[in-house]
Amino acid sequence: MQLPNDYLERVYAGVLGKLVGVYLGRPFEGWTYQKIMEELGPIEYYVHERLNQPLVVTDDDVAGTFTFVRALEDYGIKKDLSAKEIGKAWLNYIVEERAILWWGGNGNSTEHTAWLNLKKGVPAPASGSIATNGQAVAEQIGAQIFIDGWAMVAPNQPELAAKLAEQAGKVSHDGESVYAAMLWAAMEAEAFGSADIDHLLDTGLAQIPRNSLIAKLIADVRAWHKAHPDWRDTRQKIQDNYGYDKYPGNCHVVPNHALMIMSVLYAPHDFQKAQMIVNTSGWDTDCNAGNVGCLLGIMNGLEGLEEGPDWRGPIADRMLISSADGGNSINDAVRQAYFLTNLGLELSGGQALDAPKSGAQFHFSLPGSQQGFRPQPSIDASKTVRIGNAEFEGSWALAIDYEALGPGQVAGVTTPTFSPREMLDMRTYDLMATPLVYPGQVVKARVSADGSNKGSVDVRLRIRVYNERDELTDIDGEIVNIAAGSEAVLEWTLPDTGGQPIAEIGIAITGSGKRADGRLLVDYLRWDGAPDLILRRPTGDCDFWRMSWVNGASFFSKRFPQAFRIAQNRGEGIIIHGTRQWTDYEASGDVMMHLGNYGGMAVRAQGLRRFYGARVTRDGKMQIVRVRDEETQVLAETAFATEFEKPISMRVSAKGNRISFKANGTSLSVEDDSREAFADGGVGLLVHEGALSSNEIRIGAV
Repeated sequence: MQLPNDYLERVYAGVLGKLVGVYLGRPFEGWTYQKIMEELGPIEYYVHERLNQPLVVTDDDVAGTFTFVRALEDYGIKKDLSAKEIGKAWLNYIVEERAILWWGGNGNSTEHTAWLNLKKGVPAPASGSIATNGQAVAEQIGAQIFIDGWAMVAPNQPELAAKLAEQAGKVSHDGESVYAAMLWAAMEAEAFGSADIDHLLDTGLAQIPRNSLIAKLIADVRAWHKAHPDWRDTRQKIQDNYGYDKYPGNCHVVPNHALMIMSVLYAPHDFQKAQMIVNTSGWDTDCNAGNVGCLLGIMNGLEGLEEGPDWRGPIADRMLISSADGGNSINDAVRQAYFLTNLGLELSGGQALDAPKSGAQFHFSLPGSQQGFRPQPSIDASKTVRIGNAEFEGSWALAIDYEALGPGQVAGVTTPTFSPREMLDMRTYDLMATPLVYPGQVVKARVSADGSNKGSVDVRLRIRVYNERDELTDIDGEIVNIAAGSEAVLEWTLPDTGGQPIAEIGIAITGSGKRADGRLLVDYLRWDGAPDLILRRPTGDCDFWRMSWVNGASFFSKRFPQAFRIAQNRGEGIIIHGTRQWTDYEASGDVMMHLGNYGGMAVRAQGLRRFYGARVTRDGKMQIVRVRDEETQVLAETAFATEFEKPISMRVSAKGNRISFKANGTSLSVEDDSREAFADGGVGLLVHEGALSSNEIRIGAV
């Protein structure tokens, strides 16, 4: 399979187009055309500020799209990935009532209904079928809104994209909803090689039954488009013939799919106009605009995104992917573009791209990329700093332009590494997230001063940490003076933060003379090594330290005397902290079981159902287990006198393929050389139908 020469950049444009559409349409999701026109007028640009809402928010369209495609990573990069395997990914990554889905209730929310089916042992595709859930529930919009990732890993392969979208869609949906998903995925895949919207529609139609309602709908919208130069006339036709009043449920696929088809017919090569049409038309605006944005992003590339107003600047690549893999939650479009591109390359029989700049987390290697970096709000520097992207040594770098920076004036430029304060104002969807960077890790950044700069600047690394009032405070590394035309590699071992999460990381610049004007280029910013930290309750009545754990337990409150006390009502509960960057490390602390069949710690946790468990049981055993989906395998076991309400000193380590566990002096160790072994992941506390607590967990190198 010949992949496009600009495959990576097209994927990047598709991801950006998805984000723009979702964030543009989200503030007025569910509004009618009439209400939008009365209260907002035509949607020409972002309106979140007019409705007093954040721009970058948690949203099922983003979280589901970029989470469910990870089934390829977890179950094999293969063209015959099954609905059953994607359903297993749902159970691993979706935190009940807290992440990814609209938790509207059984029979109300199609995805919630399907998740409940999966949870009680009904595998996909039965979990989403009409036979199980009825036609009205099965034909809502959800199958369509999550398909963009499947298209982007199958460039120029519409049949494959449709097949993957079908399997993914059938986890939760059936019937016309799945046909809509298949058609749109095929269109997006074909858009890597064609910019003819009629050809894309014909390609999509070839993947679904000719007598389907989706096919009839498209024929009607095409005819109305030819007959009516004004899109508003076609919108009225859609409302009259395919409106919400014609279909049951909260958000049926048919009316919304019609609006998407209309938008790309009237504005196939005008991103701004297509977004205006699909958003002004109303109904499920974030879903519709996200799919339209991704298709036009792929088809027209980055240039198409930049022909209108500045869509990219306010977002700055930022995205939130709330899931049980908390280290994947604070994310950006560059990171996701590389991830999807590498999946697509391997799926087509090729090799993954080399990690840019030796694997730096922030490398700015795609045109215009900022990877979340924005000027830090400040009284003295907010109007003197601009962020951009510039060519540098054959690649790209983050460009920080500063003007009239005087003595003592600080220009801070940072990017999120944990949940932003705005999450407190987000509605509907919780953000399950853990920090990306930790005390004890070594941060490095290469910076270069433009040769035409006026005056030298003092530069240092900066982190922003939550404090006892859940406000952000700055902590800075050592100052390095950089004159015009010179460069430096900043390096800093991150200090202890008193149990508080690191929310942002970046660069702080200060004028070292009377005035400094110029540009500083950041080639990369990275961190390496195992954390060296103590997870504990910080001082003050604050919340973000506790929210830095993925909460997969029935109950996790800060109001108990113990820092961490969890309870699980049914089955196994777990809370998780850390990222997939954690490989070899040790976790230790005193753990107390208050009730339960077993409890203990987890290492290399990659979600709710993928980790190593180090646990003691109520019936007198000490075990190392590997939990992988529905299977829990005991890898090592010995006798242990478990007592409730008594502290148990636990130490668990993962080094290479060896997992070691010591509890009150009793030791276990095992080597896991199986194909099911886990190489990385965070730490956890777990309990089965009971309660467990700990005051602190220490993490360090092993």
